[in-house]
Parts: sequence; structure tokens; C-alpha cells
Amino acid sequence: MIEAQQLTKRYGEKTAVDHLDFVVRPGTVTGFLGPNGAGKSTTMRMIVGLDAPTAGSVTVDGRPYARHRAPLQEVGALLEAKSIHPGRSAYQHLRALALTHGIPRRRVDEVIDLAGLGSVARKRAGAFSLGMGQRLGIAAALLGDPRTVMLDEPVNGLDPEGVLWIRTLLTSLAEEGRTVFVSSHLMSEMALVADHLIVVGRGRLLADTTVADLVRRAGGDTVTVRTQDPARLREALAGPGVDITGQVGSEELQVTGLTAREIGLAAADHGIALFELTPRTVSLEQAFMDLTRDAVEYHATTTADRTPGRAA
Repeated sequence: MIEAQQLTKRYGEKTAVDHLDFVVRPGTVTGFLGPNGAGKSTTMRMIVGLDAPTAGSVTVDGRPYARHRAPLQEVGALLEAKSIHPGRSAYQHLRALALTHGIPRRRVDEVIDLAGLGSVARKRAGAFSLGMGQRLGIAAALLGDPRTVMLDEPVNGLDPEGVLWIRTLLTSLAEEGRTVFVSSHLMSEMALVADHLIVVGRGRLLADTTVADLVRRAGGDTVTVRTQDPARLREALAGPGVDITGQVGSEELQVTGLTAREIGLAAADHGIALFELTPRTVSLEQAFMDLTRDAVEYHATTTADRTPGRAA
């Protein structure tokens, strides 16, 4: 388990992480989301002791990372895949890491196979592609068979087979009861693999919730209904957790808290004809963009945004 309490990091006048409170629990894949500059990488660096907090604390299984006697066997982290000596082979790199913790040679062979590096294990890592470098970084993170796995943008540079491998790997690690903490800009992947989400913006916590709840908050469970008798339909659908809105005199209602199927069945039971029954589809990406709109630090511009007559 990873637990942050009022975690804060300042660089001079800039606050990169601002009083974060969150818990990453075992047995689930927790996605760590935020725009560029939100403080995700800084937070991860503080978790493994590469940066010291200005204030607050962060622990792994109840202890700061540096106080674990065998940290590689407690936390496996991928923060920068290419941070290896380019002259070493993949095997030499992993073997050197293993020797620091008394990890047997057979475990090196196991993670090489797990990461699909068997055919390039004896080649110099400096010649690896971004994708192969990612695989080596993940192999290193798993080397100590850690209880906590933390990966920063693990699918960068991976081909579709590699992305599927990561997706399956993360799920299987969580099913084994490990704590899995993953940052990514690929919302489609987070929607498929994450059980829980921690979303930050400008260093502050914006959401600590599930994918389903975040999408629902963005209107993802709203159903548009049209009927000639909206008043009767309101009565038929009323109940705990159901919210119904619509303008007076309009045939259209917006219903949350019920599925389209539940609405249709209720209308049929009361003999109410429906002209439209349309669920609103909201993706995790849309929900994320809505949540972080005011926390984006770096905005791109389009041609239409440029001042007429000025060179771009």
C-alpha cells in the first residue's frame, strides 16, 4: 500500500505537488492521471526517495522507501526506462541489479522471459528501441518480485502486442494481491485496466474515485427520453438515486440513475409510449478533459487562435 499525507514539493517559488492525500491499495490497478506538469512524475519520485518532500510524507507498506531493508523487493519502479548504461547488455544490467539484493540468477532469466527479451538479452541496451527499453525497464521493476509495482507511462513506444502484454501484466499483478500504481496519458488503456483513479492537476488532488464514478459525474449515465406524457413518466421512474430533469412543456427528459433498459421496462409497465430512448456515451477521456480543463498548464494553439497578420 502507498499512502501520501499532505505530500508537498516546492522548487523555489514553484509548487509541483501541493498537499496531496491519497492511498493506493493492494489488489487493484490504480491509474495516476493528470495533464503535463500536474506533478505525477514528481510524486512518483518522492515515493521512491529520489526527491525529498518539502512537507508531508509518503510511505510504502507503512515505511518510507529508504527505510526498507530490501527496497527492490518491496517496490518495483519504472520511472525512466533508458536510465541504464548503454554499454551493458540487458542481461548484465539485470544481473547487476540482482547482485545488490542477493537475487538469484534464475530470477534474472525469469524476468527476461516475462518481458519478451530472450532474443536480445545479450545485446547492448544502448541500441534498444524505445519499446525494447520499456520492456527492460519493466523487467527491472519486477526483478525483486515486489509487493508494490509503480510504472510511469509503461506503454510508451510499445507496439500493439506490447500494449496488450502490459494490460494483461497489470491485471495479473493486481489479482495476485499486489499494489499496482500506473501513470498514463492513454485514457483508452486506463479505461480498460484501471480499477481506481487518482487524478491531479497543478499538483493538487482533483479526484480519488473509480472509472465508473468519474464517467458518471461527467454525465455518462444520462439517458435522453422523449414521450408525450412526461409527467406520468416522471412518476413512474421516481425513486432513490434517480434524477430527472426537463423543461416545462417539453417532451424531452434527462434521466440519471437508471439504464435505458430499466426506463423502457418501466414505461411499458405503465403503458407510456416512448419516442426516444438514447443513452449518453461519455468516454474516460471526455470525463478527464472536463475534470482537468482548468488545471492544464500547457495549452496548444491552432491557426484560428493566432492574431491576424502576425507570423506564427
